[in-house]
Amino acid sequence: MGGQVQLRRPWALGRGEPFRLLFLGQSLSVLGDRMLAVAIAFAVLSIGDATDLGIVLAASGIPFALFAIAGGVLSDRVGRRRTMIASDVIRTVCQAIVAALLISGRAEVWMLVVLSAVYGASAAIFMPALMGLIPQLVPSERIQEANALLGFTRSVANVAGPALAGLIIALGTPGDVIAIDALTFAVSAACLIALRPAAPAPEPDGDGFAARLRAGWREVRARRWLTVGLGAMAAYHVCVLPAVYVLGPVLSERELSGASSWAAIVACWGIGTAIGNLLAIRLRLARPVFAAAVALVFACTQAVIIGSGLGTAGIAALELLAGIASSLFFTLWDTSIQEQVPPNAVSRVSSYDFSVSLGLMPLGMAVAGPIAAAMGLHETLAGLGALSILAALGWLAVPDVRHVRRSPAPVAAGGHETAAAERPGDEPAVPGASADGLRFERAATVDER
Repeated sequence: MGGQVQLRRPWALGRGEPFRLLFLGQSLSVLGDRMLAVAIAFAVLSIGDATDLGIVLAASGIPFALFAIAGGVLSDRVGRRRTMIASDVIRTVCQAIVAALLISGRAEVWMLVVLSAVYGASAAIFMPALMGLIPQLVPSERIQEANALLGFTRSVANVAGPALAGLIIALGTPGDVIAIDALTFAVSAACLIALRPAAPAPEPDGDGFAARLRAGWREVRARRWLTVGLGAMAAYHVCVLPAVYVLGPVLSERELSGASSWAAIVACWGIGTAIGNLLAIRLRLARPVFAAAVALVFACTQAVIIGSGLGTAGIAALELLAGIASSLFFTLWDTSIQEQVPPNAVSRVSSYDFSVSLGLMPLGMAVAGPIAAAMGLHETLAGLGALSILAALGWLAVPDVRHVRRSPAPVAAGGHETAAAERPGDEPAVPGASADGLRFERAATVDER
């Protein structure tokens, strides 16, 4: 894959670097999100039942799937930083209201459903904007480092967030945790307000929403590695993650030591993702798309690993390796989009990524259980794993995956030789793209990736 390991301090966190502000805000915000995942479950169950909890969670996930693409168009049009500030402010108010309702004892399920939908829609417009903002904060050669640093904070938050939430709930109430989550969004908004990113490439004022949406899709279609990669990404989220999250605990309960086994397996996977992100901070690869495809093949083995019958220790050890692969994949995938797509179209392109991956994930969650009931637990884990591995291998077989190489400078529409070679003659680039703009949370929505 043509790479070397560079031993150096993370440049993006150096004194005076604007990325530090984003890193601080996102570290706190992601920690609050992980705390929320625990708190909202206990909050809903204190006033309703499991069905109510499912409705509240769906109320957040469905708007995310619907608004992600619109969020990409919006952030490319009005500005990534402005879009993210608006999203954080809305979520601050939303979570503050939820906390107040819970602490005062006035919360009802329908209220949480409405506020959850608002929260999901706001999160949907935030993530594509975040992908597009990173290249405005760091030089092109530091984009992977920035992505890996943010990924590392998610890995740490995956462990620390639930533990901290459990402690706060034991001493107080779920409403206290959600109040803290609201505060983290306020801090994130303040960091973004203080941020001064480089100006993005200008776009024509006359293009409407539909035209910008079509232009973003043209950028996807112009790159075969990206089009097929989205299919492989969808298979991972529809087959692998639902198999892990839905069927993994079932298998642990039936064949291992129950919750203790599952906790060990999940912990090892989390450690693996942290190791993978630390490697990605230092690792420089000449062919990042090819490396991402190889990593995805190994990441897709998670369902097969869980159903392997190796016991808790064997499954946990292999899940650690799969965690390394999954974090490498997402860091290299995000970095490749940011480097290979014209700067003023990055948010729109990444919005398609979030829509076909996280947007389809609830479908896999819904059908994994019924399929296992009909076909058998081990057969379902093996089948879903095989489908996703085949999709990843199909992506790896695409010639463009091996041909795309890292460029030393941001891509301009029609100006990057790889992109130009990949773009068919009848597919115009997004108007107004230039090399002046630079280009970086898979969720529990985004970071479940």
